[in-house]
Amino acid sequence: MATPETFGVRLAGAIGARGPLCVGLDPSAATLADWGQADTPEGARYLALTTIEAVAETAAAVKAQVAFFERFGSAGFAVLERVVEVAREAGVLLIADAKRGDIGSSNEGYAQAWAGEGSALRADAVTLHPYLGVASLAPLLAAARRSGTGALVLAATSNPEGRRVQEALYEGRSVEAGVCEAVAALNAVEGWGSVGVQRLARAASGWTLAPGPAPGRRALARRPRRSPLA
Repeated sequence: MATPETFGVRLAGAIGARGPLCVGLDPSAATLADWGQADTPEGARYLALTTIEAVAETAAAVKAQVAFFERFGSAGFAVLERVVEVAREAGVLLIADAKRGDIGSSNEGYAQAWAGEGSALRADAVTLHPYLGVASLAPLLAAARRSGTGALVLAATSNPEGRRVQEALYEGRSVEAGVCEAVAALNAVEGWGSVGVQRLARAASGWTLAPGPAPGRRALARRPRRSPLA
């Protein structure tokens, strides 16, 4: 079986072709109302597919907030599956913002759903949370590697409650710094890697979550010449 092209390679190509714009697909009740749509799976489908069509030639990626589809149950997951198909047909990278993460066999189940070969929910990348231990994500990361799916691991988040945990010191460093170092080690591959972090980034309009550089290095970057933790 041929090795699938990595998410890092696909992301670099998309950014080179269309720039770094990533557009959110967030069909909340309030957003659907702003669009003049009913708060239904059909409304969510209209918002998501219309957005993909509108940005297909200008955005490198779209990011679907899974919670806003999941709230509709099986009908919402059916819409999300269609969103995966349409984004792929349009040539736009799709990030499933699912924030999955557990332990043991539960992570194996998430791996099959979000990174498994043939899964209708497998997007180009999926967001993961590491606060049951980065090592606990091993089944998800292994499945992602096999299928060429990217993994964006939460490190620093915007909610004040999260900051208290993430900035806590453990063995002389913050918990979030430990997450970034662990992700950097996982991402130590030749060429463009596919494991990144989601971190706080200061933007002109305030705080925003974005995949990007971990402290002192890039989380999605070419392999450094020395230690992957340098």
